[in-house]
Amino acid sequence: MTDGDWQALGITLRLAATSTLLLLLIGLPLAAWRVRKQTRLRQVLDAVLALPLVLPPTVLGFYLLVLFAPQTSLGSAWIWLTGHGLVFSFTGLVLGSVIYSLPFVVQPLTVAMREIPPSLLEAAASLGASRWERLWRVVLPLLRRGLLVATTLGFAHTMGEFGVVLMLGGSIPGQTQVVSIALFQHVEAMRYAEAHHLAACLLGLSFLLLLLVYGLGDSRRTTPMRS
Repeated sequence: MTDGDWQALGITLRLAATSTLLLLLIGLPLAAWRVRKQTRLRQVLDAVLALPLVLPPTVLGFYLLVLFAPQTSLGSAWIWLTGHGLVFSFTGLVLGSVIYSLPFVVQPLTVAMREIPPSLLEAAASLGASRWERLWRVVLPLLRRGLLVATTLGFAHTMGEFGVVLMLGGSIPGQTQVVSIALFQHVEAMRYAEAHHLAACLLGLSFLLLLLVYGLGDSRRTTPMRS
């Protein structure tokens, strides 16, 4: 691979790692709220969260591009705070990736939280455990599988983005050019050898991530109970 390809790979991994961390910080309280609340507002939130699943990435990327533009309130406020714009920047890519991949993190966390028996939390509370103690000692250990799936899906989905990152970040080498865009440019220029290298790299990383999820899941199911 060329130096530019290695740069694109580094940006892609940094983008995926940063976005996944933010997705987990946002997704955990969102999933908990979805489990507890059964209101019309939750139905509206569910519809908003599901939009990235049905919208073409270019459509979502276009509206985010409009929202982040320097002429908007958000864009101008960000420039005033940081001195840099959101459009065609790594920060803009992170924000766009978080919005685009949010349903892939919230959904498995919601499913995992619904499987936690309320009786366990009630028993912990009756024994004097505080809310934080119940979170760290009861909820999070039972969420390990859901957290693993959410982390993997969020990371892999962000790593393979194309439409949103292209609309928001363009293709600035060393700044916003990710692997998917570099791969497209190689194919467009008929540099198929370089394209093969990048495609194989993404394929291998994706396979390893999925292997991790299924491998750990199988190991949990086959581990014998200790008496």
